[in-house]
Amino acid sequence: MRIDKFLKVSRIIKRRTLANEACDREKVMLNGRVAKAGAEVKEGDVVEIRFGEKITRFRILKVAEHMRKEETAEMYEIL
Repeated sequence: MRIDKFLKVSRIIKRRTLANEACDREKVMLNGRVAKAGAEVKEGDVVEIRFGEKITRFRILKVAEHMRKEETAEMYEIL
């Protein structure tokens, strides 16, 4: 799954276009490297996102095309 779609499905970022823009502005890192929007993610990957001054790191636990809002917390763990 593409990282921009994962960020949207997991509800870390509200819309896919915003996830795309975050990747374009180099605010998303995947396993220590700057991630492009089309980068593929898999279980076990570590993602880091900069929201202004705040940095959020999390590990991907589950990759799924569709998730209910209540189940999205099972997709990642915050580090």
